[in-house]
Amino acid sequence: MKAFEIQEFGNLVCTEKPQPEPKFGEVLVKVKAVSLNYRDILMIKGLYNPRLRLPVIPCSDGVGEVVSVGEGVTRVKPGDRIAGIFMQKWLSGNFTKEAAKSTLGGDLNGMLAEYVVLSEDGVVLIPPHLSDTEAATLPCAAVTAWHALIEAGLKPGETVLVMGTGGVSLFALQFAVMAGARVIATSSSDQKLERVKELGASDVINYKSVPKWEKEVLALTEGVGVDYVVEVGGVNTLSQSVKAVRMGGKISLIGVLAGAQGEFNPLPAVMKGVRIQGIFVGSRQMFEAMNRAIDVNKLRPVCDRVFPFESAPEALNYMEIGSHFGKITIEF
Repeated sequence: MKAFEIQEFGNLVCTEKPQPEPKFGEVLVKVKAVSLNYRDILMIKGLYNPRLRLPVIPCSDGVGEVVSVGEGVTRVKPGDRIAGIFMQKWLSGNFTKEAAKSTLGGDLNGMLAEYVVLSEDGVVLIPPHLSDTEAATLPCAAVTAWHALIEAGLKPGETVLVMGTGGVSLFALQFAVMAGARVIATSSSDQKLERVKELGASDVINYKSVPKWEKEVLALTEGVGVDYVVEVGGVNTLSQSVKAVRMGGKISLIGVLAGAQGEFNPLPAVMKGVRIQGIFVGSRQMFEAMNRAIDVNKLRPVCDRVFPFESAPEALNYMEIGSHFGKITIEF
């Protein structure tokens, strides 16, 4: 079978490997589609984990069809359409160190291969109305957004601030609208903001033309602030997020797109009673709950562009440019 491997940092190589066989409690999956996350670029470059054991197959997010199962498997059967969960050992309950060390495309081989073997505990059935490429977008970005909002207790009528038009932000927008919440969205592109409004955003802000966007957020909420911020920027935007959130509001800290280094004064967050929660994807239980909601509401992920398997390096280069709207996928 063909697979892409990180054999040395900065170098993604297509290799021929023996087709794996499932052991007790495992399933063999013919991969149909993979979606990309910014984490994949950092992983390949050695910036995510410089001590990563190589070689490793990258990409955490993928879906496929169960081809065969090992002894003792009861959760799925051949022919089922499944997705791998991001952390293979976070099934439910609290986040643990063991779960954090079971990530696909990092600690474990990922999904950028024609066939993969996964634990039966580490897969979920995908919503039947979704195509393979649509379903491939769910394991990381969608579960992260679900964790940040729905699992955090978002209620109808509350207000959510989302940043940019990447996968997590657009899923957060879709879930918030689905839950009956108001959404304020930011982007540096007026064209993208028009598309965000089509997805249900109530208000939009171009942060390039309005650098102090937190003041605009306050103006839009009559000086109160938003109930939730889905914070994907990092330290360099966190201070503005604290100003934009209401007293006692919640900030889900997810990404570092605006930088991991910088200064943050925690005093304003303390004075406002703001709750800041780090979100690192989520559990299988969250994934399954999310899939039920996606199925009932017939929600469809926002996909930007689909690349063929052989063009995986080009897909990653396209993602790094940062002009995409929604998720980038690779189809087998």
